[in-house]
Amino acid sequence: MTRQELYQQIQSKGSYLCVGLDADYSRIPRHLLKYEDPVYEFNRQIIDATKGLCVAYKPNLAFYEAQGAKGWASLQKTLAYIPEEHFTIADAKRGDIGNTSRLYARAFFETMDFDAVTVAPYMGEDSVAPFLGFDGKWVILLALTSNQGSRDFQMDKQENGQPLYEKVMRRAQQWGSPDQLMFVVGATHPEQFEEVRRIAPDNFLLVPGVGAQGGDLQSVSRYGFNDHCGLLVNSSRGIIFAGDGEDFAEKARAAAMEVREEMVQLLG
Repeated sequence: MTRQELYQQIQSKGSYLCVGLDADYSRIPRHLLKYEDPVYEFNRQIIDATKGLCVAYKPNLAFYEAQGAKGWASLQKTLAYIPEEHFTIADAKRGDIGNTSRLYARAFFETMDFDAVTVAPYMGEDSVAPFLGFDGKWVILLALTSNQGSRDFQMDKQENGQPLYEKVMRRAQQWGSPDQLMFVVGATHPEQFEEVRRIAPDNFLLVPGVGAQGGDLQSVSRYGFNDHCGLLVNSSRGIIFAGDGEDFAEKARAAAMEVREEMVQLLG
């Protein structure tokens, strides 16, 4: 999916919502356990309930890998069920030496056909470059994440006073264009978004942390928008686990609708 195609989806739906499919088996409504594949059935109903309100889906691979071969099967079926118009993100946080990264890239972009994969930058350019070699595919590079521990290293000031995450973002823009490179910037750091936009004015930002983690959508949008919206705001638990009964999908839709209605106002 190209940047323009993604922006067209945002415009047509009045939404820049990404729904995180963090299908924690221990939290799936109990009535779904009668199905042969409860995880897939949970995801299927969530997708049916939210597909008109979001532009992207982001399965967190840990929740599938933890189930072994069954989990991978659930993930593949889920990916196949997501409508083609939606942007799909493998939240895998990969990053290794070049020949290993090449195989990771093939796994997510060829075997599974995701649109994007999250990548850790710690090992440098040669660990990221293999993911950038696929037409129409995206690298979403970890920059300033939403967890509390992000301050341990990412906010650490360098000799020139520049936080480490800024160095990562500036250097990474030498590796790929805004048509293939996004950055993860957590909603729990709203005070940083104005500076993030000065560093990367044209790149899309994947923004976790809205919802259960307490990030503020209005602040993120105010400082994070660019001419093409430039934001994919992710909500996982706040939507998919809005309810835990037989009406869980309806509750998920209501939660997604609430976010989307706010997005319509913010998009103007």
